[in-house]
Amino acid sequence: MKSIGVRELKANLSEILREVDEDGQVVEVTRHGRVVARLVPPEAERPDRDANGAWSDLRALAAAISAQWPEGVTAAQAVAEVRREL
Repeated sequence: MKSIGVRELKANLSEILREVDEDGQVVEVTRHGRVVARLVPPEAERPDRDANGAWSDLRALAAAISAQWPEGVTAAQAVAEVRREL
């Protein structure tokens, strides 16, 4: 994996994008030494998953949470309660 600063990315954007696209290179972009972005080839994102699979996973998670959710409590109330405990 290659790591470059924002300034270098600006100066060499076309070349960096070519490396990502043609060579399959993953590039981490840093600002002040901290990673702020990652450029990855499209096929590297999640080749084994599609948007429909992700949505069905989210629906299943929502159903599991709903089954355990206390009656009459909103999500905002639950978050506020947890924040008071911290």
